Amino acid sequence: MERIKYKQNNVEFTKELWSAVNNYFESNAISKFGGSQILIKTFLMSLVYFVPYVLMMTGMITTVVPLLTVFFVMGIGMSGIGVVTMHDANHGSFSKHEWVNKLFGMSLYILGGLPANWKYQHNTLHHGYTNVEDHDEDIGHGGILRFSPHKPLKKVHKYQYIYAWALYGLMTFSWITLKDFKRLFKYKRDGAVLDGSGNYTLLFIKLLFSKIIYYAIFLALPIIIVPIAWYWIVLGFLLMHFVSGLTLSTIFQTAHVVPSSDYPLPDENNELESSWTVHQLYTTADFAPNSKVFSWLVGGLNYQVVHHLFPSISHVHYKSLSKIVQETTQKYNLPYHVNGSFFRAIGQHLKMLKALGTSTIMTT
Repeated sequence: MERIKYKQNNVEFTKELWSAVNNYFESNAISKFGGSQILIKTFLMSLVYFVPYVLMMTGMITTVVPLLTVFFVMGIGMSGIGVVTMHDANHGSFSKHEWVNKLFGMSLYILGGLPANWKYQHNTLHHGYTNVEDHDEDIGHGGILRFSPHKPLKKVHKYQYIYAWALYGLMTFSWITLKDFKRLFKYKRDGAVLDGSGNYTLLFIKLLFSKIIYYAIFLALPIIIVPIAWYWIVLGFLLMHFVSGLTLSTIFQTAHVVPSSDYPLPDENNELESSWTVHQLYTTADFAPNSKVFSWLVGGLNYQVVHHLFPSISHVHYKSLSKIVQETTQKYNLPYHVNGSFFRAIGQHLKMLKALGTSTIMTT
């Protein structure tokens, strides 16, 4: 697939924005990486994920309701590790040391995913071509979900604002079953270089063994050890993934599939009308900027605009950087889309799902 290009405009805006951000770190003598803050958050999120598992595996859980509660909490911990630790690490913003980023980036294995796949799909495709048809896989869902006005409209899409939430809950479950395999084979066909080498034989071996180990630890061993019928454990396992999938999907979709987002198409020269920097402003939205607790829990990803502009900077700095971005965009009369609360963002996402389900293309 031929990659699209961005026009080299808005140069002064980009220079001034980067200069202001660099000046912020230099004048405050702070690192762009996560530091002790992200280590503390990683430790706490890991407790949420692993303590319930330990309780279950050491015989402290013997009835169904506590079992399902344990898996529910693990689902929260699973999404927490994803947004707090794995996300920063695989963007290279967790630590200034690459080996540390790689180490913590492998936390995706304990969530059931393959880091090499995720980095290409998320860092290269989603961040490189946000909301661009046939490039950004986050809006590339076929079948009964329509996230782009350029996708074919089907009758079933009229009701996607209702059933989409159930499908969101399947997101991480699809990781641990077929999606990683499908993506690996697709990226091989596309000639993508994953993991720095493009050695797909080694990647397939890593993928296969990581899945076997994941299922052994989080499904097979509980079935063998926990003194509760196997089908309750399977249900708990599915509940864990549903909680995680719904949480993660909602966080990301409310930042891009909303009425304020654009879905630009390249021109006859295969170019988009804006620079990459400005493109992020038109295709992304922040939400709940004044909620410190919520921002802490979602790894700063309520500041999606800032994250898309500066993915190599740790999320612990996003709140401060958002003020710089807002001031600079105002100076150049460029948009900075923000929904005041998470519930407002969910409402806007619902509105967009309805619009896309009836072929209506909304601008604001």
